[in-house]
Amino acid sequence: MPDPGTPVFTQFTYTGKDVVYEKNPLAEGEFYNPILQGCYPDPSICKKGTDYYLVCSSFAINPGVPIFHSTDLVNWKQIGHVLDRPSQLKVEDSGISAGIYAPTIRYNSYNDTFYMITTQFSGGMGNMIVKTKDPMKGWSDPIKLNFEGIDPDIFFDDNGKAYVTHNDAPEKPLYEGHRVIKVWEYDLEKDQIIPGTDKVVVNGGVDLSKKPIWIEAPHLYKKDGKYYLMCAEGGTGGWHSEVIFISDNPQGPFKPAPENPILSQRHLPAERPFKVDWAGHADLVEGPDGQYYGVFLAIRPNEANRVNTGRETFILPVDWSGTFPVFKGGLEPIQPKLAMPQGVKNETGKNGYFPNGNFTFTETFTGSSLDYRWVGVRGAREGFISTTAEGLTITPYETNIKAVLPTSTLFYRQQHLNFTATTTLKYVPRTEKDLAGITCYQSEKFNYVFGVTKKAEDSYIVLQRTEKGESSTIASEKIEGNTPISLRVTAEGDKYTFSYSVKDNNYQTVGGGTVSGDILSTNVAGGFTGAMIGLYATTSNDAEAL
Repeated sequence: MPDPGTPVFTQFTYTGKDVVYEKNPLAEGEFYNPILQGCYPDPSICKKGTDYYLVCSSFAINPGVPIFHSTDLVNWKQIGHVLDRPSQLKVEDSGISAGIYAPTIRYNSYNDTFYMITTQFSGGMGNMIVKTKDPMKGWSDPIKLNFEGIDPDIFFDDNGKAYVTHNDAPEKPLYEGHRVIKVWEYDLEKDQIIPGTDKVVVNGGVDLSKKPIWIEAPHLYKKDGKYYLMCAEGGTGGWHSEVIFISDNPQGPFKPAPENPILSQRHLPAERPFKVDWAGHADLVEGPDGQYYGVFLAIRPNEANRVNTGRETFILPVDWSGTFPVFKGGLEPIQPKLAMPQGVKNETGKNGYFPNGNFTFTETFTGSSLDYRWVGVRGAREGFISTTAEGLTITPYETNIKAVLPTSTLFYRQQHLNFTATTTLKYVPRTEKDLAGITCYQSEKFNYVFGVTKKAEDSYIVLQRTEKGESSTIASEKIEGNTPISLRVTAEGDKYTFSYSVKDNNYQTVGGGTVSGDILSTNVAGGFTGAMIGLYATTSNDAEAL
């Protein structure tokens, strides 16, 4: 057995089993949408030659800004994280939905350099930019940018000039949610906006008289001599949409397209099969077949119409044969399958490519490095883990899962409405302050803890529910000490079940059956992230055995 107070996890298995994929098997030449399941919101995409790179928001997740590579827009490999060291990422004391917002990734052919620009709501950073010649080899330290607001975009014109576009507050807000889009000239030598060059190019949204809310996530493009400004409008929930404007000049004036939005699900019937909702926050790129594609965020709610998997990355083909780009099927119910670009072979889930649809992910923790899907929150995972032939050892922090500080928890995103996650734990708690096990985590104030602790001289399995920061023990049971224990959480939509086995795979449910997944949803917990499953240990346990 491991040293008392130090848990060893010997394996982890996650299996997703969503009905939408069982009812919609892939035919030849098809792939599944979303392309990145689970909490991978606010996608941005760029290309250099035949290489595509995609990044997503990461908020307080550490490392920050997951980055993926593809040559065909179907098969994606995670190549790491853009912000993977302390000098770049300062989220140690940020709430789960602070930290890194809405990155944009772009390639500048003039200096053969990639740029990632984002807002970091922590560590006194604000808007910032990092650079690299090769996204496979890591990124520079951040350069702090001298402007306010959020959701920055950088655009490189074909005359060598550069511009930064972003969301900002208006001088005099007219209503709640009133925002503006600004454009600045950008000095590529100094890596800084040029003072005094800012212009407000969108006030409020497409039509200010209708009081549009949360114009944000701007991206600037150039096609056929015209400049296009594409933005999200309506907030990231049920009124989310994507709108587009046109100009002869990168600093405006911009006119809205006659038909907006160009992407939204907000006008569709609430009751529709395999609903995808909240679509928006998009970015465009030319595909390998010469057709344009747009990546964007959307959600797949469960049967209670709650969002536990978070905002996911979807893709749709875009028709840009006319003046304005139009998402194909973007105003109709988004379907679970798409036709692949010509000549592409679907290798998702094989050869290191990210899986989608229904799949199983297994981790034995015996390799020299962990899969990029394993992350920490606030603190780097390297601060508390080590892998050996025995498995994953977590050195517990004194903080527990409710702290707005680094916790000793290794997280895997929930990627399905229906899933089972199982881990095997070797652990001897020393006191009631010791606990190790699983957490199902939406935030520091909304989570479940399911683990082994001590009461008097005995080991107990406990299930704790935390809602709005207030915790209560749902159930506890005395168990045999000094024995490996398997912990399992199963979700069927909104219904979660926590069970354990000490021998013969004979699982016993704790808590008398199912518990509600409501606190693991964005709808109840708020914020911008999805639920995660954590392998967790602490020496500040407050989940008491009954």
